[in-house]
Amino acid sequence: MGFRMGIVGLPNVGKSTLFNALTKTAAAQAANFPFCTIEPNVGEVAVPDPRLDRLAGIAGSKQIIPTRITFVDIAGLVKGASKGEGLGNQFLANIREVDAIAHVLRCFEDGDVTHVEGRVDPLADAEVIETELMIADMESIERRLANLTRKLKGGDKEAVEQEGLLKRALAALENGQPARTVEIAEDEQKAWNMLQLLTSKPVLYVCNVAEDEAAKGNALSDKVADMARAQGAGHVVISAKIEEEISQLDAEEAEMFLGEMGLDEAGLDRLIRAGYDLLGLQTYFTVGPKEARAWTIRKGTLAPQAAGVIHGDFEKGFIRSETIAYDDYIAGNGEAGARDAGKLRVEGKSYEVKDGDVLHFLFNA
Repeated sequence: MGFRMGIVGLPNVGKSTLFNALTKTAAAQAANFPFCTIEPNVGEVAVPDPRLDRLAGIAGSKQIIPTRITFVDIAGLVKGASKGEGLGNQFLANIREVDAIAHVLRCFEDGDVTHVEGRVDPLADAEVIETELMIADMESIERRLANLTRKLKGGDKEAVEQEGLLKRALAALENGQPARTVEIAEDEQKAWNMLQLLTSKPVLYVCNVAEDEAAKGNALSDKVADMARAQGAGHVVISAKIEEEISQLDAEEAEMFLGEMGLDEAGLDRLIRAGYDLLGLQTYFTVGPKEARAWTIRKGTLAPQAAGVIHGDFEKGFIRSETIAYDDYIAGNGEAGARDAGKLRVEGKSYEVKDGDVLHFLFNA
């Protein structure tokens, strides 16, 4: 189960620097001019989870395989992107293909780094991007509604449902609200997702601050935090420059460097976890002498569907799962101890998998 988060923002806000740090590569060219990223760069990043190392240590696992999230570095949007300004059409298409948006906002002053609008105002930057995405969505919806006319006349049920969703989204957009503010019933969710509206995607605001402000942020990042809370969005404060430096160090050097900067952990760890939470994801584990592995599922996933993440046959032939909560596995020093303590449970098809569960699936081949 792959999840993709697009890194977006105006040119020169630190997107490519952040991407370089995320993937520990120099794949994305970080340069002081607009459109230095012409094609989206894609990188898979391990989701930091110290629980996996503890489980592997107890089980003596030969291999540790973390769960992963994909980040896509999308070239800088500009005002007028919805009309094709800059490389607008291409960028909007790239955004359509991701599950969530990490919106990087410049919250630092630096006369050597040009701002495309000639000022440093993260709230205004956020509005520029949001406005372009909303305009693109409105134009897309109007085209789709026009194309539905024939099917609606024929009484096509799918077209009727699609029309209703599109009109609700359009009403929100015309009222100055993104599509993600529209309330969608559970039985409508699949059809809603198929619309692929740009502003329906969850947003995480990434406040890129100066190196000496990475620990506590600044007045600009505080304003972004207030905006995020008002929108029900996520936000994190990082210094992309610090993160890029850390990404080139080994674990011991990185820990020392973080200590010197007054940071408890790398900002990227918080960013990745925030993205994971934003998408409503959680982790379960499979553990044995061969490997300890983390698996990504959505919150609320039932045991058969969780098994299907490993292999479709596991879901089709699901019988039951042997389940141990993470804390019980640790307390019992492994599966045998947890079993002896009565902490190993047998769960059926209706079991909702919990974050941190250690699972073993039984199924018919």
